[in-house]
Amino acid sequence: MNTIVMSDLERVGLDFSAATMLSVRDKTRAAIHTIAAQCRPGMVEEAAVEMAKGILKQAGMQRGWHDVYVRFGSNTTKTFGEASDPGIVLGEDDIFLIDIGPVWEKWEGDGGDTFVTGADAEMARCKHDAKALFHLVRAKWRDEKVTGEALYEFAEQQASALGWALNLDLSGHRISDFPHAAIYEGPLAEVPFHPSPLLWVLEIHIRHPEKPYGAFFEDMLLDDDYFERAA
Repeated sequence: MNTIVMSDLERVGLDFSAATMLSVRDKTRAAIHTIAAQCRPGMVEEAAVEMAKGILKQAGMQRGWHDVYVRFGSNTTKTFGEASDPGIVLGEDDIFLIDIGPVWEKWEGDGGDTFVTGADAEMARCKHDAKALFHLVRAKWRDEKVTGEALYEFAEQQASALGWALNLDLSGHRISDFPHAAIYEGPLAEVPFHPSPLLWVLEIHIRHPEKPYGAFFEDMLLDDDYFERAA
């Protein structure tokens, strides 16, 4: 891909601000953890989604650029945009994920994370490995300056080595002042250049090869200084 096309895919709107995007990122991640704290065993997934929408509205979300996803148990295997199976109840030893895309004023937030209830060791490992894979792939982006395509080739190899299947239908995208889709709405996994910081989110969605659960982690492509720990 030539420089002109790369520049086209990384352009920003008049309202873009690096400082504001970082502030929006912090607000989004705080909302994820607030939502997670209200998800308890015995809750039906549909009720959790409504609860999450209420928390986001109270926090000042004007709209979402994508739906609010709170997925319980077997629904954690679903890909982006796929409807959850109805009536799934969060169990005592269970796993759930949160994926939100709030628009705060003129700027897009986007993030996701996975949480567990109880003490299922394999579910806990799945949650841990989704975040660990995120940071492994981010380190390759940081250190080797590889393309988006190469990032997800690496992610697939690393997920397999850990015993998980990587969902390539969830493979990162642009992030910007709203709407990023006016600039580029394709996947990061198809970008044939080294993506710049602040402009892209990296998504890692893994699934157990046999059991009906998975885990998800999503955040911006940023250097280590923006993470409490890169592990």
